[in-house]
Amino acid sequence: MAARPETARKILVYWMDGVIVLLALSLSVFVAVLVAEGRISVPHALAAEACLLGGFCLFPFLLRAAFDNRPRPTVRLVVSGVAALGAVLLVPSSPNEALGESSWSMVAFLWLSAVVLFQPMWAAVCTGVVVIVLTSAVVTVITGQPWQVVLPVQAFTAVTMVLAMWLWRWLWWTIRDAHESQEAKAGLAVAEERLRFARDLHDLLGHSLSVITLKSELAAKLATKDADRAAREMADVRRLAGESLAEVQLAVDGYQGIDLNEELDGVRAALEAAGTRCTVEARADDLSPGTRALLAWAVREGATNVLKHSAATRCAITIDGGVLEMRNDGVRGVGAGGGTGLRGLAERMATAGGSLSAGPTPTGEFLLRAAVPG
Repeated sequence: MAARPETARKILVYWMDGVIVLLALSLSVFVAVLVAEGRISVPHALAAEACLLGGFCLFPFLLRAAFDNRPRPTVRLVVSGVAALGAVLLVPSSPNEALGESSWSMVAFLWLSAVVLFQPMWAAVCTGVVVIVLTSAVVTVITGQPWQVVLPVQAFTAVTMVLAMWLWRWLWWTIRDAHESQEAKAGLAVAEERLRFARDLHDLLGHSLSVITLKSELAAKLATKDADRAAREMADVRRLAGESLAEVQLAVDGYQGIDLNEELDGVRAALEAAGTRCTVEARADDLSPGTRALLAWAVREGATNVLKHSAATRCAITIDGGVLEMRNDGVRGVGAGGGTGLRGLAERMATAGGSLSAGPTPTGEFLLRAAVPG
């Protein structure tokens, strides 16, 4: 469905926003505890908190800017990098604050995870090496730990956060590409069907219409010279026209000859595969073949609209006495007029003496109702 990839995108982005908020709150609480214990001064804490919040507040904008593609580095990316550097430098001054150092260095690694969304692989690797070396040096100087111990820990943390962000965006790209490929496949199938129909019509009518044209011209020329032969030619024209009409009707019937039960099964499978729970209640065994065919077309069109134009989570299909009702909860401001598919279906229903209506209901659902004489 058109709405589902966008829903997946929002879930992924908002999930990351939630992680950022939790991380920002935890580090802010850490700063407050340090101030309360007198380990750092209030100005020191305010400066550190400003850098912290600056980096975290800019991160959601960076994520949204680079989630669908790889843009060029922006001013926001540079500013957030400066804020992350300030946060790392404004670490607690006590050499025993190893945990605090580890937490603060995560701010730099979070910024690095955003950098990989903007840079090609080689540039991201170079930037990552610089960030890991700088943060490791700061941690080594402040805590007094050997760099041989600090560097592997910092490198592991940085690589883990960068890979997590890269996989996060790759998951969205996979969802988006899969949806686009489905749409392309559906469009290709429609185009192929149109070409096949056009080819069939050409094969059926091309020869017959050419012969009809020639015989009509011949009859017109013979009308004043040989009336009997002109009459025979026009009789052939009439015969050929009748045969051509019958052939076209057979071709159209082949396109229209869909089975209602098969269509209901196919629609239910398609909707449930797209995440829409579908229930079917059909009592149509006593209906005529023509009525069943019309209802099958209505079911197909209704399901197409649900898949293309709604965000439905459930759909109910009922058929009773030549009356079809399809209800779904995915109303998105669709009017009763509908698109070209619904208009064509309404014309077909009207030709058969039936009716079609489609539009939102007072209960917040979308209802497609088709009534066909049994």
